[in-house]
Amino acid sequence: MTIITVNSPTGRLGLEQRRTLAETLTDAVLVPEVGRFAPAARVGFQVHFVEREPDMMAIGGRLLADAGQGLDVMVIDVAVMDGDWRREVRAEVVERVLAAMAEGCGLSKPSPAWWVNFRVIDEGSWGSSGGVLSVLSLLGSGVFTEEKIKAIRAAVGASDRS
Repeated sequence: MTIITVNSPTGRLGLEQRRTLAETLTDAVLVPEVGRFAPAARVGFQVHFVEREPDMMAIGGRLLADAGQGLDVMVIDVAVMDGDWRREVRAEVVERVLAAMAEGCGLSKPSPAWWVNFRVIDEGSWGSSGGVLSVLSLLGSGVFTEEKIKAIRAAVGASDRS
């Protein structure tokens, strides 16, 4: 399970941009998470778009409502289940998310005021359907590469028999 939340000023993203970003942001995290492009894994991803009025966001100590029109501020929060999230994998996700945002917004590069937070939810700390979820129960789904399965087992301290 992965949740990507895009916080932006009201009206910053149009319907078509959100449609595009729903897919491209999912894939930006999916590929490093499972080790390959696996459309069947998309069902485990949610993208939430949260809009805030300019008087409800600030940068540099100034409300956007007072700072003028030149600021393109967004915060993208990526929350993932425990797994193979070595520093280089997290960096790849952050770069892919920023590139997807820029492309989806029709820009050649991301705004310096777009920030990505990457959070790993510890094993045993994520729940749905009336119970606690584990990334280990997903490893037999067929979407993870063998290399990624081994890396996830090592990262969460599970044996190959788990």
